[in-house]
Amino acid sequence: TIPGAEEVNDRLADTNEEGENMMEIGLGIHGEAGLRQCSLMSCNEIAEEMLKAVQNYGREVDSQIVPLYEAGDELLVLVNNLGGTSNFEMSLLARSLVSQLEKEAGCKATRVLVGSFMTSFDMQGASVSILPLTGKPKDALSLIDADTDAPGWANVDAWTNGAIRPSGTEIDEVLGIASIESGTGTASLPPVLIDNFVDVARTILASSCKALIKAEPLLTKYDTIVGDGDCGITMERGAKEISQRLESGTLRLDHPSQLFADLADAVSASMGGTSGILLELMFRKASTSLLSSTDAEGITSSDMAEAFRSGVEAVSFYGGAQEGSRTMLDALVPALTVLLSGK
Repeated sequence: TIPGAEEVNDRLADTNEEGENMMEIGLGIHGEAGLRQCSLMSCNEIAEEMLKAVQNYGREVDSQIVPLYEAGDELLVLVNNLGGTSNFEMSLLARSLVSQLEKEAGCKATRVLVGSFMTSFDMQGASVSILPLTGKPKDALSLIDADTDAPGWANVDAWTNGAIRPSGTEIDEVLGIASIESGTGTASLPPVLIDNFVDVARTILASSCKALIKAEPLLTKYDTIVGDGDCGITMERGAKEISQRLESGTLRLDHPSQLFADLADAVSASMGGTSGILLELMFRKASTSLLSSTDAEGITSSDMAEAFRSGVEAVSFYGGAQEGSRTMLDALVPALTVLLSGK
């Protein structure tokens, strides 16, 4: 339906008679009827349906229609956003398409483009175009690989050498975090030289969570005035998640480095928005700093203060703000100052 038009195309309802979400396969960019309507599929199922249609359409070779690609072919895969599909969904679809082409069809997707190349207003959908590259002249490939700053064309993700696709390799946010979280790292954790650390940590966490939950209405009120009104709810979600993990015994209280890593996991699992991301980074940086800067004797209160400093600096670095920018740093920096003073 064209925005503002009196006539509305209601041919495709959001749900069927059973209340299931619906989708249409092969829908034209002007709303032309597609091949069929069906219940909403998973990302992998959609990718399989798209590849089947492309492969069956085929190509003409010596006056005969043959499959578009075959095992061993190098392919360019262009995944097009029709206008209203989120970047998350587009990335998931691209991953499913490439995975099926390489693992099931035996091809190698050496060039992948994902973006909004041909759109239809805010249509929530996607299309895929596949170009076999096997046998193509080198000058054609150089044109495909050329960098561009054209706003309507994304740079190609080229993979020509190596066994692992660079863009498919997961990179840890913080170096060494995997061994900290699993507790299976080769480096032994330094001893904790703080009296009654487990009991103190449990008490501080419990009281902090209780205070944040209680403060939700006030934080929401203030953020409604100066922001989007979700600060109180976001903080409450994080506090409830940490409190639940504290009560269930899943937080490793016996070592601060592992505890900070667990707190980062809890924040990541429960808090959204910028504050959730930055607080997760703060806890992760505090966790790793205790391993890299602590002397051989063990972790002291001074080391904990320095870990907090590292965490606060990470918030400033990744968030791009400083004290006085009217962010969480206006509370974190003064707290850090008091902590470092030893008062």
